[in-house]
Amino acid sequence: MTTAVNKARDFIENEQAFRLGVLPTEQSHPVTTHLSRVIAEDLRAGVRQLLTVDRDILPVAERVFAGQEYAALVNAFESALRQGRKIIFTGCGATGRLSILLEAAWRAFWRDNPQACASVGARCPDIEERVRSVMAGGDFALIRSVEGFEDYPVFGKYQLIEAGVAAGDVVVAITEGGETPFVIGTAWQGLDSGATVFFVFNNPADLLCQHVERSREVVEDERITKLDLSSGPMAIAGSTRMQATTAELLVVGAALETALDRLIDDGGGLGLQSDRASQFGTLLDGLSTDEGIDALCDWVQVEAETYAAGGRVTYAADDMLLDVMTDTTERSPTFSLPPFRPQGDDTAAVSWAFLKDPGRSTPEAWRHMLGRDPVGLTWESDLYRDLGAPEGLVSAPPALGPDAVLRFRIGKEHDASRTDARPAVLVRLRSQGRTAPVALPDEDAYDRVVDIAIPFDRPVETSPLRLWEHLAVKLVMNTVSTATMAQLGYVAGNWMVHVSASNKKLIDRSIRLIASQTGMSYDHACHELFVTLESPTGASPVAETIERLLNPAA
Repeated sequence: MTTAVNKARDFIENEQAFRLGVLPTEQSHPVTTHLSRVIAEDLRAGVRQLLTVDRDILPVAERVFAGQEYAALVNAFESALRQGRKIIFTGCGATGRLSILLEAAWRAFWRDNPQACASVGARCPDIEERVRSVMAGGDFALIRSVEGFEDYPVFGKYQLIEAGVAAGDVVVAITEGGETPFVIGTAWQGLDSGATVFFVFNNPADLLCQHVERSREVVEDERITKLDLSSGPMAIAGSTRMQATTAELLVVGAALETALDRLIDDGGGLGLQSDRASQFGTLLDGLSTDEGIDALCDWVQVEAETYAAGGRVTYAADDMLLDVMTDTTERSPTFSLPPFRPQGDDTAAVSWAFLKDPGRSTPEAWRHMLGRDPVGLTWESDLYRDLGAPEGLVSAPPALGPDAVLRFRIGKEHDASRTDARPAVLVRLRSQGRTAPVALPDEDAYDRVVDIAIPFDRPVETSPLRLWEHLAVKLVMNTVSTATMAQLGYVAGNWMVHVSASNKKLIDRSIRLIASQTGMSYDHACHELFVTLESPTGASPVAETIERLLNPAA
């Protein structure tokens, strides 16, 4: 027990900067306080509760879209593009995946609209290359969490330098909580490089300044423009992959789309509607109809029954592949599920859910999804040492390069691991109004094939970056995956009791969760968590700790 005691004491005494329970994004939402019980008794009511919390975003969107900071963001995007400079989105975890999505949406527009590319390209050379993304851990982290990267601002600085940030560029540092060290590091490096820097976050600025020193330094720096998108707690406490990242996609995506509109035919070329908040409200209305709720519940039942029986789900998607990957990947750290397994690894557990592009080989699927070849990190021991990384990274640098990314076989190739457990379910996903994906070559190997159209009734032409489709897929996938895991017992109230304790922020969240479920103090809960972590079993350390404390005789 000595090691656990020492580690717990060290965390309590030396990691005060990661005690974040005061932040709204880490707290319990009153609407979903009893979500796990509600879903167990009435799935429709539980799904409706989850969608209700998304409406917290509406007043925030109205405020932000009318503000000077949003106007400055749009103007900065337009100016950078016209001057041949870069726009670089940075993030970690969910916001890192958001950053990659924004880049991919930008590249897809120019790929799918060659006439616009030719016209604008004469004035703005290499226009499709002008939007970039920096995710903590590189593209590999899009698929599988890279442990510890988000805790180090110097990693953010160095990755931004590798992305080629320069004077005149625009850096948009996106962090749900407003306190992620990696993302804060990219903001400082942006300033050092002469870029225009925006800081996008989802907790009240004054609260961050009061409680988190690293956030206060950014928020109070007048050289950085801040966009405060705080809407309160998440539907699942601390799960910022939900409302926080949805608000960021809405606001930052709308700004990029508006700048694009101004660029085409020097303004008004795409026929965008100006009231984006109202459009988002209409989208929520469409998802919340009785028919929409019933469709989501049917989907939840398919997934929950499949997993409960020991089976697996594979999604077949084309134009939505990146959106589906984002949600499917994020289930692993959120609920301690097996992460995606790369080709050649026959020992790790197979992920419950996976995804496939049914019409392309794996290299083709990656390039089509991202709009470019995968970009990875090829850092060696010496670099990690120079950056002050922990000894684990110095002694055993993780394989995060492009080759490691391509080992995840998301193409049409046969993958026996998706069908060797029964039932094997294939879910063919498309946006409503779009054609279904082509058949997967080994479709006959699945026990069941389910066709699902994501509700989406807005004309595609009014959204050149397909913002409304991306938002619809995100809202639906977040709701379905959360309700499914709640139905399977992975949620207690509205707390994710199976969260992974893989970084300092998640360790703090795990401690608070244990304290809330057992009634003990923060310090006592910290000690008990580290006791569990001392002898890991592969299960969720949080759930294991709670079970050990509440049922000692079991």
